Amino acid sequence: MNIKRKNFIISNSILVAFIVIMILLANYYLVAMIGFNEDTFIVITLVLIIFAVVLNYFLSKPLFDPLFESDTNLEKAIKETLHELNIPASTIQSNAQMLEKNLKDEKDIRRLNRIKLATNELLKLYDQMEYEIKKEIGRIDKFEFLLDDIIGNSIDKFEDIKGSITIENDIKNVSINSDKNGFQKVFDNLLSNAIKYNCENGIIKINMQNNFLCIFNTGNIIDTKNLFIVFDQYFQEDSNKTGFGLGLNIVKEFCDKNQIDIKIEPKENGTQIKLNLSKIIS
Repeated sequence: MNIKRKNFIISNSILVAFIVIMILLANYYLVAMIGFNEDTFIVITLVLIIFAVVLNYFLSKPLFDPLFESDTNLEKAIKETLHELNIPASTIQSNAQMLEKNLKDEKDIRRLNRIKLATNELLKLYDQMEYEIKKEIGRIDKFEFLLDDIIGNSIDKFEDIKGSITIENDIKNVSINSDKNGFQKVFDNLLSNAIKYNCENGIIKINMQNNFLCIFNTGNIIDTKNLFIVFDQYFQEDSNKTGFGLGLNIVKEFCDKNQIDIKIEPKENGTQIKLNLSKIIS
């Protein structure tokens, strides 16, 4: 069900319930003042409730049907456009791979590599846009995957920017059932922060402790007064660091939606983040 439609049904139901309660109260005082008997009270109440429901339906339907129809049409148009974008990008990618086998000239090979890189970026943008649309309309598929793969992807992604920092990963054969793309984004943000707020020749340790995914990094210890606001949008403990303070807010939003409890613990020589995966671990 479309999220907007679902929210409208819920809010409209609350409105109807409120109207019904007001009718009951008005009817009660009416009966008490005029002295109607119990049977009359029930009949009048039922008539007023039916009238309120019918009136609410006929008043709200013409107002909101065009909105829902517009959302449906927009969603369909976006999906079709995304599909059409994916086809040429995939075609360029497959043909570039075929051309690569026959090229000998170094300049041509470099040009082809640039085309391949640009095409890969287009496909990544396509995947990201598709995911964001699905997330917005509440249709994210959840399935089983290895946490090992998620962590490995993130480590590879940040290999060039971690510098002198050592990453120790002890995660092996841990299977979870969740939104894979969303979880990948969560771990990317956590690892990025662990690198950003680390120190020269620092260490990042990743392990499991009783269904808790733990990410520890050396460096400055988080100020305890900030523990309650660290997940707020745009919050940055160190304003000199790059970024907009959105990372942990994105992490918290995902964790809340997927029943993952997240904790930040100041340690003697750094900070540890713990994700309780007990409700999604397979």
